[in-house]
Amino acid sequence: MKCPGQDTRYWKPGDIFEAPCPVCNKPVEFFKDEGTRRCASCGYKFKNPKIDLSCAQWCPQAAQCLADLPGVEGGRLDQVLLAKKLIEAMKKVFGNDHKRIMHALTVYEYAKELFSCEGGEPKVIFSAAILHDIGIQEAERKHQSSAGKYQELEGPPIARKILQELKLDPEVIDHVCKIIANHHSARDIDTLEFRIIWDADWLVNLPEEHSGLGQEKLTALIDQVFKTKTGKEKARELFLPQA
Repeated sequence: MKCPGQDTRYWKPGDIFEAPCPVCNKPVEFFKDEGTRRCASCGYKFKNPKIDLSCAQWCPQAAQCLADLPGVEGGRLDQVLLAKKLIEAMKKVFGNDHKRIMHALTVYEYAKELFSCEGGEPKVIFSAAILHDIGIQEAERKHQSSAGKYQELEGPPIARKILQELKLDPEVIDHVCKIIANHHSARDIDTLEFRIIWDADWLVNLPEEHSGLGQEKLTALIDQVFKTKTGKEKARELFLPQA
């Protein structure tokens, strides 16, 4: 018997959707249950930013079913459910701001990829990736600016409330909030988890903010700003012409 969630007879409008390629920004069509798709324009393969894992909360076969999904190793269903709840909370804060929702989800996908190579505490990494920009709307409301210094100021209290409601350990909450408080400036933290979030955010922002750089300057920028070996390798793979 086919899982009802995968049976297209039961699907609703929006279960097939388009997401912009993180590299070239061209639209790529996804089915809601697909893990990855390759961009037809530039060839980059990226993860489904809206994959539907709601069945994981009740299905007795969820751990087995989800074990092969990217970022879910050995049936780590607890991490999947935590991420799902964090994404729901993030979307509730951002409302109809789809650009910022997509940004957070793409940073989360890159953070999972870096974590799989670099290690670290997954609860800290996944939470910080999903919530790293959570203060941006409050910054705009209170300071009429989305500048990084205001995001760093307004983000941690919002993130702390979300994480406390999810009953995460206090040391995890403190670590996540410190990452959010430094994710633009890198002033006061240099943990592995922070470096992964820093690099994941740069992987998304680099093509948006530095697309006009020549190869020499882009190579120098990648060497300068990326903080993990995997992050540097991923940036070179994505943004530098292959020989």
